[in-house]
Amino acid sequence: MAGNQRLIEAGLADQARVELLDYREIEDEDGFDALVSVGMFENVGAALLGTYFRKAVELLRPGGVFLNHGIANKATIKRRKGPTFTQRYVFPDGELTPINISLHAAEEAGLEVRDVESLREHYALTLRHWVRRLEAAHEEALHYISEPTYRVWRLFMSASAYGFSIGNLNVYQSLLVKQGQVGASNLPLTRTDWYR
Repeated sequence: MAGNQRLIEAGLADQARVELLDYREIEDEDGFDALVSVGMFENVGAALLGTYFRKAVELLRPGGVFLNHGIANKATIKRRKGPTFTQRYVFPDGELTPINISLHAAEEAGLEVRDVESLREHYALTLRHWVRRLEAAHEEALHYISEPTYRVWRLFMSASAYGFSIGNLNVYQSLLVKQGQVGASNLPLTRTDWYR
């Protein structure tokens, strides 16, 4: 696997490894000090949130942290009947859930919520940059994908940027911890201390 080769080349093979598998299939007897999930949470779905967070609890050592990074929709927006454009053409198995739903599921699974950070405005800017770069590379992109696929992704990213900019969509990073003995989190007291 290319990821493991890059770890070897960087001299990090004894500190990390890359595995391609379903999160429910991960097993490690020793457990982990930290887990990070970026860009896959949106594909878990509300029905499996309990399974998702219980698996994190199972994999973490006491005091271990879990950074869950995912897109959420606004809790006050009514769900549409039938598939959306995004579900039909971009992420057929995707399901966005409001942050309060995911945090509730995390706590029910046994994780403590330590910090939640919104990256909404950042992601609106990121999507706009991606759209500009895609447009600039239109002809090159057509060597790999069809014109309809190009248009779907251009429209999806443009509409998503708008959704983030008006607050209908959000990207949250939730820092969750599996408490140690008698509620010990073993975390520094402030966010500033975490970055030192």
